Amino acid sequence: MARLPVNPTRMELLRLRKRLVVAIRGHKLLKDKLDGLMKEFMGLAEEYRRYRLKVDRRLPEILKLFVISEITSSRQITEDALEGTRQDLKLTIQRKRVMGVVVPELGFEFGDVKGMYSFIHTSPELDRAIVSLKDFMPVLIKMAELEETLRLMSSEIEKTRRRVNALEYTVIPRMQDTVKYITSKLDEMERSNTSRLMKIKALRLAQESQSRAAKA
Repeated sequence: MARLPVNPTRMELLRLRKRLVVAIRGHKLLKDKLDGLMKEFMGLAEEYRRYRLKVDRRLPEILKLFVISEITSSRQITEDALEGTRQDLKLTIQRKRVMGVVVPELGFEFGDVKGMYSFIHTSPELDRAIVSLKDFMPVLIKMAELEETLRLMSSEIEKTRRRVNALEYTVIPRMQDTVKYITSKLDEMERSNTSRLMKIKALRLAQESQSRAAKA
């Protein structure tokens, strides 16, 4: 792995060691965040699975009631009845944080029913279909909320995992290799300086010895 392009000096070594401490601490914090995100994600995924099963089971049943109501009366009568009893649905979106991720929190409110339809010309299945669909809306909206939450959290998990991996397998190892390199270079320079000083001292001692011998 390539070292960082730095000069092997003591100042650079001190600076790099401080950066390494920060990187290691940041890696631990990100790793803890990733573990927390994964735990939260798995819980939400299980909740989403339950709502998805409810939707997959109940939606075909409700649609079947609408189909039967068309068969037993007529499509035109059914469509006129639905048009005459339209009801607004007001959807609100709040924001909340889950492990630091901003996710939606959906709320809803039904408006007033705008009219009525003839119970004589429509089938009982249409009554059941309308009531069932209204009761079913909270489940559908909750499923949509969970689906978007999981999408956002999945994106955050992927970003956090990339940062953890970058620190663990690239940034920190490069810093550690560079610290070892600078330490080795400084040790080598210190040995070289020590050797040079010893040679100078030996030379001085030899010169002093020769000087004393000449005087004697």
